[in-house]
Amino acid sequence: MSKSEIIRFLILRSIGNFLLLFAIFGVVATFGPTLYYEARFRIIQARGVTYKVEDPAVDTGVIVSGEGLRKVLQRQNETQVPVGFAELLRGPKEHVLIPKDTQFSILIPKIGASSKVFPNVDASNEKEFLPVLQEGVAHAKGTVFPGNLGNIYLFAHSTDNFWDVGRYNAVFYLLKDLSKGDDIIVFFQDKRHNYVVTDSIIADPKDVSYIVNSQQTGEEKLILQTCWPPGTTWKRLIVIARPK
Repeated sequence: MSKSEIIRFLILRSIGNFLLLFAIFGVVATFGPTLYYEARFRIIQARGVTYKVEDPAVDTGVIVSGEGLRKVLQRQNETQVPVGFAELLRGPKEHVLIPKDTQFSILIPKIGASSKVFPNVDASNEKEFLPVLQEGVAHAKGTVFPGNLGNIYLFAHSTDNFWDVGRYNAVFYLLKDLSKGDDIIVFFQDKRHNYVVTDSIIADPKDVSYIVNSQQTGEEKLILQTCWPPGTTWKRLIVIARPK
């Protein structure tokens, strides 16, 4: 090979290596969080790790406040869900979930999920809901609140583009692993509401019937929505729960 051919070969190989590394980085950035939570959940199942919801209340509707609540939240920090795989493998088999905010939050014991819920978010306005979904779960504006007849529509992990998926809160990644009979707890205005999963469906992303018809159902239903498959924006996974 001539000197010019060698130089051209080295340039092309460098470009090829760069493109390959860039592609690998894109895949990891996009699907990395999904793979992490999937592996974490499988370890939880294999070890038999369980979660219980710590209710900072003396009884239904009576919330511990002041020093009492601070002690409860301190205990949360001492028994919080393990983050790393090493801690998950060697740590205790029972962990505590405490609501992030008793004004509005959701907890799902089976998958160890706990997140604050932001109320009255316009599900049709990306500029409004995308920043919210980086922080937690959104409650769709126009749908009802816990304790009322109609659909309580909560959504998370939605993106404008598939390559942005890693930027958004991963609390709903594992909704696919929920089954009929699993518990979901929602705290709203300092009161606990208990729900049980009754069904799940795959819906078209343009299907907004659960939102626009939310106040016409005649019964209370909790609707959870996330992207499907995880890490994409192709479809929507809808989990339906009713009061327990």
